[in-house]
Amino acid sequence: MRREKTTYSKLSEARRRANKKYNDRFVEIKVRVTPEKRSIIKEHAEAMGESATAFINRAIDEAMKRDLSE
Repeated sequence: MRREKTTYSKLSEARRRANKKYNDRFVEIKVRVTPEKRSIIKEHAEAMGESATAFINRAIDEAMKRDLSE
């Protein structure tokens, strides 16, 4: 049996509230990189088994720890 693709993308009110509650816990820091650098970061993160965001957070944490121990 073949299912038709749906274009329904409207979020329920509960999902909207849950998304807002989650997103309110964070702030964004924007970093500008070239598309090539972004690909390198993303590929490295995937090779390490993590998302690009997780890798960037880990890199920041490790650099700050290293800076404080010098």
